[in-house]
Amino acid sequence: MTMKLYCFGESGHSYKAALALQLADLDWEPVKVDFFNGETRSEEFRRDVNEMGECPVLVDGDTRLSQSGVIQQYLSDTYGHFGGKDASEKLEVLRWVIWDNQKLSGMAGPCRFLMNFIPEEKRPAEVIAFMQGRLKSTYGILDAHLKGRDWIVGAAPTNADLTCCGYLYYPEPFGFDRKAFPEIDRWLSNIEGLDGWKHPYDLMPGSPADRA
Repeated sequence: MTMKLYCFGESGHSYKAALALQLADLDWEPVKVDFFNGETRSEEFRRDVNEMGECPVLVDGDTRLSQSGVIQQYLSDTYGHFGGKDASEKLEVLRWVIWDNQKLSGMAGPCRFLMNFIPEEKRPAEVIAFMQGRLKSTYGILDAHLKGRDWIVGAAPTNADLTCCGYLYYPEPFGFDRKAFPEIDRWLSNIEGLDGWKHPYDLMPGSPADRA
C-alpha cells in the first residue's frame, strides 16, 4: 500500500520526512496541503488529518503520525533505514534530532517564515536579528562537529543528517550562508550525492509559495 505524506514544498519539516521516504526508496506519494491559504487551520484538517494543525503527516495503512522526528523514527523502526547501526548510535541520532528541533530547525523555520512569507512591513526586525544570532552559533556547532566526518553519526547517513539538513537547502534568505561553513557545505554535498536525493521544491508539491 502506498504511504501518503501530507506536506507542502516550503515546509522544511515536511522535507525531512519526504527525504527519508525518498532516500529509502519506499512507496509513497505526497498530498499537497494548502498551508498559505489556511488549510492546516481548518476544522476539516484538524478533525481528519492532524489535530495539531501541522505538517507533515504520514499515513501508512492504519498508522497516522505527525512530527517529522516521529515519522523518521517510525520509518526506521518499520522499514530499517537511517536509524543507526546499533543502540548507541540510535541514541546519538535521537540526540541530534532533538537538538535540531530545538536549536536549528526550531529557529531556522520561523526566521525564514518571518523574512519571506509575511508582508515586509510586518517583519519584526529585532526578532529576526535575535534568531539569526542564535542560528549563527548553531551553525558553528554543527560545522565543528562535522570536521573529519562525512555524516553526523557513524559511518553512514542517518536521521540525524536528514533532520539537520531540513532547512539548509532552501533558497530564501534566513541568515544561512552555506559557503561560510565549509564543513556543512561538504556535508550537504554528501547528502546531495545520495541516490534519489531531490531538492525540497522538486520533491514536494506547491512550490514556491502559491498564495491566491
